[in-house]
This record gives sequence, structure tokens and C-alpha cells, in this order.
Amino acid sequence: MLKKKSYSLNEAKKKLENFCSYQERCHKEVKEKLRELGMIQSASQEIIAQLIQEDYLNETRFAKNFARGKFRIKNWGRNRISRELKSRNISDYNIKMGMQEFTDIEYEETFYNLIEKRKKSVEHLPIDQQKKKIFSYLSYRGWEHEKIFDALNQL
Repeated sequence: MLKKKSYSLNEAKKKLENFCSYQERCHKEVKEKLRELGMIQSASQEIIAQLIQEDYLNETRFAKNFARGKFRIKNWGRNRISRELKSRNISDYNIKMGMQEFTDIEYEETFYNLIEKRKKSVEHLPIDQQKKKIFSYLSYRGWEHEKIFDALNQL
């Protein structure tokens, strides 16, 4: 049987500092990492408190970076971004802060660019199938259903 390496408080803290320095992390990810390292609850809480105090861990910053990245790179809508942040136990306040990372104008432009892009890829299909494909494409990416229906009615 393989013996699991145990870490001292300082060793675990160093590992988590590197983990958080590499990429923004949320509390949930840090807790999972500490569990993987086999740290007990009280040690985990102490390490998390130190990471917050030393600004390695900041959920507002995480929410802003996450929302900005998923919107700009993956073209996710507000619903998907919000749902993903909630699944990471991010507070409503921080989700709201994250949503402020892109303007309504950028949001509209991205939405209509996605519709145009998707329309070109399905133009060989009958109109009803085009609409269905465009709807499922945008819905999966978390765009608001009302917004999608309004745009599809203009096709």
C-alpha cells in the first residue's frame, strides 16, 4: 500500500500559495486542494485565512476574472457565467461584481456576432432547423432565452 505524504502547515501553505499564484482560485478549489493534501479542518481554515490575508485568495477578484474570461474567450452569456460561479459557491455580491466586467454594449455586440456566425454555419438547413440550432447553441452558452427569441423572430 502506498503511504500518502503528509505536509506540515508551512509546506501546505507554500503549496497553496503556488497553487493560487499560478491562476486565480476560489475558496472551493482551495478547500479541495487542501483535502487532497490530507490537511485537517483546523489547519485548512488557518491556511485559508492566511491566504486571504496575504491576498493570494480573493473571491471578488476571482469572480471578475472568471466572468471576463468566460465572456471574452468562450462567449458565454450572463446565465451561464452566473450558474458556473454559483456552482463554485461564489456570493451573489461577487457574481454581481463579476458581471460588471463587460458593458451592455459589448454584451449586445457579442450576442449578435454569435448569431451571425452561427447563421452562416447552418444556412444550408431549412429555416425552422436553423432557428432551432441557433437557439440551442446560444442557450447552451447561457444567453437569455427572451433575447434569443427576439433575435430569431427577426430572421
